[in-house]
Amino acid sequence: MATSTAFKISSVNISERQRLALRSGMTVRVWQKIQEKGKTRLQAYEGLVIACKHGFEAGATFTVRRVASGVGMEKIFPLYSPNIDKIEILRESKTRRSKLYYIRDKAAREIRRRMRKIVTGRKTRDEFVEQVIDGIETEAISPSELMEEKIETVEEEVKD
Repeated sequence: MATSTAFKISSVNISERQRLALRSGMTVRVWQKIQEKGKTRLQAYEGLVIACKHGFEAGATFTVRRVASGVGMEKIFPLYSPNIDKIEILRESKTRRSKLYYIRDKAAREIRRRMRKIVTGRKTRDEFVEQVIDGIETEAISPSELMEEKIETVEEEVKD
């Protein structure tokens, strides 16, 4: 008569990982084990889940995107990897798509827009109006006096 012996192949609690029910749009903190010089330490990787692939089967993976120092980074984690200590769900948001790859382009567009604003030094209409109003309130200079000051500064720059 054969006895059923239950033995553990990996150190991962599979049922616990399945209960997480990771979906795209969630903000998670993944604690991964890092080995350095014979020691293991935990390192957190926090970001937005942009893709979950292969459901909850053995080869299931999820992609986490984060922005560090203005650079977008993505990491693909195997769901049942023994190198992952724990997965914390920080925030859930409702998404209409299962893959949020458009976030990459959206972030790039946002950065491009900010850079354009910095490079050209454009001001919004409200900022411009505020500056003009502040200038009128603080300085009551006639246009002729302002022109004379500009001419003097230009002459000084030419001499130097």
